[in-house]
Amino acid sequence: MNKRIFGIKIFDIAALLGTYLVLSIGYHITLWFNRTEEFRVYSDLLNLESWFNNEGLQYIIMLFATSVVWIFIFRIFRQWKLWQRLLLHFLGLPFFVLFSWKIFYLICESLGYWHMSGPGQVWDIYIPTLIYLIQFSLLHAYEYYVINQRKMQYEIELKNVALKSELSAIKAQLNPHFLYNVFNTINASVPKEMETTREMIAELSDLFRYQLKASREDFVTLEEELDFVKKYLKLEQRRFEDRLKININVPDDLLSKKIPPMILQPLVENSVKHGISPLVEGGKIDIIISEKEDKLIFEISDTGVGIKNKENIFNLGVGLSNTQKRLQKMYNSTLEFSDNVPSGLKVYFEL
Repeated sequence: MNKRIFGIKIFDIAALLGTYLVLSIGYHITLWFNRTEEFRVYSDLLNLESWFNNEGLQYIIMLFATSVVWIFIFRIFRQWKLWQRLLLHFLGLPFFVLFSWKIFYLICESLGYWHMSGPGQVWDIYIPTLIYLIQFSLLHAYEYYVINQRKMQYEIELKNVALKSELSAIKAQLNPHFLYNVFNTINASVPKEMETTREMIAELSDLFRYQLKASREDFVTLEEELDFVKKYLKLEQRRFEDRLKININVPDDLLSKKIPPMILQPLVENSVKHGISPLVEGGKIDIIISEKEDKLIFEISDTGVGIKNKENIFNLGVGLSNTQKRLQKMYNSTLEFSDNVPSGLKVYFEL
């Protein structure tokens, strides 16, 4: 795991500092070699104070100016399009050159250090301009490289997920299909006098048939999903008898709407298993679906025991967490939980 400072990799910071150090030393050596023989003192070549008083100080100032421009282009405005951020360099370049030129001269004059004068000042304009163009070209190229690497990694992960999903889909098709056939065989062997048992097996078989369909299709009608939920709740009512009451309120004109399959069942199952089941007296489950501004509004509530710590609600099982992930990926939506009145839990989401 790469360590970071203010969200920046330490390696990147070290690379930038190292680059400026190398540039400043290179400029220091160049200036030394361009001195006349009488002013070329060999001790100055390796003198850190001599380096800092001139090139070192100037390059530290340029490094600071680089940081300011980098923050604006690569942090504050990083959500902008590339061509928009490139236009910011028309402001960044003059700032960088003037800052590294004028501030350097101002500090040198206040501390008594030497700096270029007369026509020689053009080098303190030319060199910062060249450094600015080179370094920000490299920074943009590095940014493109990092984004491209992330994109490639993301595509690899997507391919792996797609492969796993395909294998899971095949398994999901085989398992329900096998069980569906087994249920039909068992149902045929149950005596006619045990009609209630035969009906329950038939209903359970229908549930697996729908699950088989859900593994093959991305969307079903709201009517199909509700039929599946009703059959599931009918089986649960045979277990709970009068302890479980159901209320489903859905306008007929919404029944043809397309929704992802198996999006309601995990929420309803959670209400039955964790809400109603622990209560001796049982409770009631309400399923209310409406439409507002071309969005389907789902509300599943129960009068069960409720959940105090809703932050850990997704630890109750994979059904809720998987539903949450599906909503986020497909609709950028999320499950919202609140306390029901007078008791129980209310789940809300939009499609």
